[in-house]
Amino acid sequence: MESEWCNGEETGDEEAIMEKTEKEALYNAIQGFGVSCDLINEFWYVTDLSIGPLHDNSLTCTKNPEFRPQIFELKYLKSLSFYNCFISPQNLITLPTNNWEKLATRLETLEFRSNPSLIGSLPTVFSDLQQLQSLVLIENGITGTLPTDIGNLVHLKRLVLSGNNFTGRIPETIGSLKELLILDMSRNSLSGYLPTSIGYLNSLLKLDLSNNLLMGDIPSNIGNMKNLTLLDLRGNNITGGLTKSVEELESLQELVLSDNPIGGEISKIDWQKLQNLMILDLSNLGLSGEFPKSMIKLKKLRYVGLGNNHLTGYLPSEIANMSGVSAVYVNGNNLTGELKFSEVFYQRLGRRFGAWNNPSLCYTSGLMSTRHSPIGVKPCKSEDIFVNTTMKYELSSENGNVLRQHAAWIPSTTASNSLNPDIISSLGLSSCKIEGFWWSFLVESLMIVTLLNYFL
Repeated sequence: MESEWCNGEETGDEEAIMEKTEKEALYNAIQGFGVSCDLINEFWYVTDLSIGPLHDNSLTCTKNPEFRPQIFELKYLKSLSFYNCFISPQNLITLPTNNWEKLATRLETLEFRSNPSLIGSLPTVFSDLQQLQSLVLIENGITGTLPTDIGNLVHLKRLVLSGNNFTGRIPETIGSLKELLILDMSRNSLSGYLPTSIGYLNSLLKLDLSNNLLMGDIPSNIGNMKNLTLLDLRGNNITGGLTKSVEELESLQELVLSDNPIGGEISKIDWQKLQNLMILDLSNLGLSGEFPKSMIKLKKLRYVGLGNNHLTGYLPSEIANMSGVSAVYVNGNNLTGELKFSEVFYQRLGRRFGAWNNPSLCYTSGLMSTRHSPIGVKPCKSEDIFVNTTMKYELSSENGNVLRQHAAWIPSTTASNSLNPDIISSLGLSSCKIEGFWWSFLVESLMIVTLLNYFL
């Protein structure tokens, strides 16, 4: 049986034939699977073997597939992939641990994707595949710890081990993979501290260690990865606060740290230094402090997730000026005061603006349609509107006396009783009781005059 993928049609050389032993090895190993060949020394050799419906030129697997030793006789094989082949729970297949060294001089890509019935541990002999550039094991049934000699694969550009059942620590030898561009070990049961050697991966573009059992601080040398565009550590047990070195990740586009007991101050980071940031998810970290105004200066930011923390204070109205932002979640905090966003802002974000579960937060309803009001936030009442007098100010009366008003958050119903009537008289207004909207207007007018007198 002659393979239609190895007939020489692409080169126009119809006389080139496959070496006999190579042909026999091919037929015994794949029995009809998709295959690509190259012409080497006037003979056709298998260089790319895709088993399962991964590519257009790949064929589906047999009902009960198995590994055959002849596959390791394909001495010029550069790429080997298995996709959705080993899926039957009644037919568990163990990942071969022998003979991989026979492919060591040529194999560049090795992939096992979506094979839940593929079990066993990661063979230590994989470390002999010195030419390997891509090792991808996604959503299989592979278990055990990561071998320390994985650091021998010094030419790896991509290491993806997500969605398996790996346990134990990430070996420090991972820092030896200097050419690595993508490192993804998400959705396993890896534990222990993040290895400090990760900071040596200066070429890394994407680092995803999410949904594991990792603990401890984020390594301070993580700032060395100047090319990093994705840092995803969500769903672990990381503590120790936000590391200042995050500011040095100048290429970072996505920072996802959610669902970790990190704690600490959110303002520890000077967020405006991350000018390429587009996705920021810091939800459920136990962060404290106020919404960082330095974040407002991130012009490329599209998603802001700060929900379920311990943030306090006001939500800056300047957030509405961030034209690129399409989602803001600050729900589940201790934010206070009045939301002063326009109806246009609420209409633009819709359900992607989340501020619910902030008991002391309200929004100005005015003429706003309830259809565009923020979900889960109550409209402000007169007694909910607070006057911010956080700055000291000075007023001079006609007789030269100086009156100082010190910092305080004063409810409007109380402020009318605590403000000196002489100040109101100096504005040419009556000192009688003023409530509701007119009281707010009066106080704002007072503050403007105060500031003018202060600076002029």
